[in-house]
Amino acid sequence: MSDIERICNEAVRYKFAAVCIPPSVAKEALAWIKGSGVKLCTVIGFPFGYEVTGSKLTEIEQAVADGADELDVVINLIRLKSGDRNTLKNEMEQIVSEVRKYGKIIKVIIETGILTNEEIIDCCNLYGDLGVDYLKTSTGYAERGASVEAVRLMRKNLPANVKIKASGGIKTYEFAKELIEAGADRLGCSSSISIVESQAKQYS
Repeated sequence: MSDIERICNEAVRYKFAAVCIPPSVAKEALAWIKGSGVKLCTVIGFPFGYEVTGSKLTEIEQAVADGADELDVVINLIRLKSGDRNTLKNEMEQIVSEVRKYGKIIKVIIETGILTNEEIIDCCNLYGDLGVDYLKTSTGYAERGASVEAVRLMRKNLPANVKIKASGGIKTYEFAKELIEAGADRLGCSSSISIVESQAKQYS
């Protein structure tokens, strides 16, 4: 059994909201989640968001053609750190328009672990106004992933209709619970099964 098949089977068994699969093998994953209710998610501009906007739009088009329901898009971190808000806005306007054309879900990854509080708030204001579905904390590639403090700050500064996905470094049920209590609507975890099983033990 391939790792992709195993991950998909686990997502179906535990009834996870979605399974996040690399773009090059996303199409293969469909066979293992078909009819289960589990959504197929893939990433765009992963993991640093450095690609030009046209490349990201092409990635989105391919991902949708391959059956993706949800698209996790990494912002251009160079542009963010240089304060180029206009480029970030223009890029996301095009991306949101493309994703909406296909009726898919868009999650925007801002990499909170390497941002200042001011940068996190600016991302909340910028992307919240552009109508994205989720703001997501992390790719999992930065030294620091999700934090309770970042999730609280995001929830305080995002419109109520924009959800939060916390991801990166979530390994225990206790930490997962803290993130949800802080305002996270969804979690992205490579340790999802151990977290679910730990929860079950606590309430058994």
